[in-house]
Amino acid sequence: MTMPAIKPRNLFTSKKVREGINSILLTGLGLVVLAIFLMPLVYGIVTSLKTDNQITSLGAPWWPATARTFTHDGRNYEIYRVVECDADGVPISWGTDPDNLTTPDCAHGGEVYDWALVVKQREYAEFIDPENPEGGLIRWQGRWRTLERDWAFDAQWGNFTKAWETINFPLLLGNTLLYAVLTTIGVVGAGSFAAYGFARFPLPYKKVLFMIVLATIILPGAVTLIPTYAVFNRLGWVGTWLPLIVPAFFSNGYNIFLLRQFFMSIPRELEEAATIDGAGPLRTFFSVILPQAVPALTAAGMFHFFFAWNNFFEPLIYLAGNPDKFPITVGLTAFNNLYSQQTNLIQAASLISAVLPLLLFFFAQRIFLQGIVFTGVDK
Repeated sequence: MTMPAIKPRNLFTSKKVREGINSILLTGLGLVVLAIFLMPLVYGIVTSLKTDNQITSLGAPWWPATARTFTHDGRNYEIYRVVECDADGVPISWGTDPDNLTTPDCAHGGEVYDWALVVKQREYAEFIDPENPEGGLIRWQGRWRTLERDWAFDAQWGNFTKAWETINFPLLLGNTLLYAVLTTIGVVGAGSFAAYGFARFPLPYKKVLFMIVLATIILPGAVTLIPTYAVFNRLGWVGTWLPLIVPAFFSNGYNIFLLRQFFMSIPRELEEAATIDGAGPLRTFFSVILPQAVPALTAAGMFHFFFAWNNFFEPLIYLAGNPDKFPITVGLTAFNNLYSQQTNLIQAASLISAVLPLLLFFFAQRIFLQGIVFTGVDK
């Protein structure tokens, strides 16, 4: 009896191997995308901890550092990394006696010394050894501009204190927080009522009205800017918070659409059970619909909170000439104009303004990302 031939198993085409490779590739791609998104944040943090001298110095390291110096006879001298051999392995003569220079052995790369530069000449330089300053000057035959300065890690946490004290951060943060919280309450509250009406009630021309609401999302803000400003100016609201806060209590098309789509996914059986128990539309809305819609409400609230926190154009227009009412975005613009040459202070001020939104996101992300669990309902 002839046994059938057994085909060798190809490990590289097996299902588990393919799944493992796909998992590694997806993980690597995710890490690359995450690194790209985090690069601006890392740059801002690192820059905010640098000194002005480091930012303007050529050859300075990317991490926060200060050029090391050595004090001798009441003067500060910069410390350089002095080498015995150049990049091509050619000996560089140096010594204490210009007429009797030493030629080092570059077979093993030569030594590297941290010396303080005292005399700068075109073809030679003179240094002091910080560990032996009594030894006098050491002449190094070479071009000192080719040497690297010695840098030591030194995070300038005082940049945050200076930025905080330069502008009235408590006032700016308080104004921004008040504006963001009030408008978020208005947008989410009004949007919930409007979305519930579009999702559940048989309104006349409901589809037409909903299309008009969606059309407001497409309409550019620049189109309505001048008419809106004219209306608010006629009402005497320019220069106050009213043009920024009152429109939020009429919500917007994006949040209405988002909440309507979520409300439509909630089973009607829950509302029917509440109606049987004697609950009216408002009681059903507050006791049944809103508790089920916490993730959607959180998403809409966070979207608008971040928008209000970063809103610049409208506060700049309506609050011009009233610095005591400026939010953080307008206040930072004035700060940038004063310190346009000091990138470290600008980055420090920007990070201070971003702390509260970051904390809000980290604390609310669990609610923002959690799924919807329906219990006791069988469609």
